[in-house]
Amino acid sequence: MLKSKNIFLFASLTFLMLVLFLMDIGLGQVSIPLQEVFKSLTGQEASKETWQYIIVNFRLPKAITAILVGMGLSISGLLMQTLFRNPLAGPYVLGLSSGSSLGVAFVILGASLLPSMFSSVVTSSYGIIIASWLGSFMVLSAVLVVSQRLRNTMSILIVGMMFGSFTSAFVGVLTYFSTAEQLQKFTFWSLGNLGNLSWSSIVILAISVLIGLFLSLVSIKSLDALLLGENYAKTLGLNFKKARLTIIFATSILAGSITAFAGPIAFIGLAVPHIAKLVFQTSSHRVLFWGTLLFGAIIMLVCDIVSQVPGTDIILPINAITSIIGAPVVIWLLVGKRKMTA
Repeated sequence: MLKSKNIFLFASLTFLMLVLFLMDIGLGQVSIPLQEVFKSLTGQEASKETWQYIIVNFRLPKAITAILVGMGLSISGLLMQTLFRNPLAGPYVLGLSSGSSLGVAFVILGASLLPSMFSSVVTSSYGIIIASWLGSFMVLSAVLVVSQRLRNTMSILIVGMMFGSFTSAFVGVLTYFSTAEQLQKFTFWSLGNLGNLSWSSIVILAISVLIGLFLSLVSIKSLDALLLGENYAKTLGLNFKKARLTIIFATSILAGSITAFAGPIAFIGLAVPHIAKLVFQTSSHRVLFWGTLLFGAIIMLVCDIVSQVPGTDIILPINAITSIIGAPVVIWLLVGKRKMTA
């Protein structure tokens, strides 16, 4: 049963997320009053046609993407930190981000080797998404094959890091032989972007994230058992190989699909689980799952609001904002916790 304190926290975080969702849609280069945003979201027309167009075609898709990205990356980080019992583990620890980067690098940096007709197709937005997904899936397949042969979970962590280094080396070779224009395009992708998705892309991303979250939700008991150690978890009747495979697969779906559509987003998956643990003061994943989910969405919405620099024409890279805002927050929380326990 949830404690009344946790219920209050969940309700407060949900309310905060909804407020930030409306603010994310209302703030930007063109400021739109919150009542107009609310009218548009409830099926009414905004007072100005331009406001309605901006909300429906730009702001709303970006805000929904921010929530999906924040939830998916934060939960995948929680899964990896529990599975490997390592506070520094994140959603990309298995090399999925490097695999996605390799797929995109082949498309963007190697497009000049293809005929112009094919080059324009593969370097389109959908071509980049497919390439990122294929690169991530390639690394996932390799990790899953290796995981069936390894009993030690930490060995899988090392293998994932080696796959990441291997693919990063290929990306380095491709960048060395690329033009300045190709390098610029690849750099922009690597900085992350929440605002270039069509509604059809958002539907695909949402389905992928929901599948990953469902697999994570059904793994809650396994995650709690893994906190006690692999051997003790087995004595409790846990099918360790099946549980580990489910957790890895859930993380791969979440991190792989998000990287494909939004690029590699830093910090969120690594730090948000720590924030949830510090706030809720529990190791129970029944509580941490929902707390991490809400904190991930909230922090991603805040980062998206800041990246737009409301009232100006400036739009900052989302990756830079997640690190600038997130890292000091985590340090402050950790230092504050240490003072309380001293």
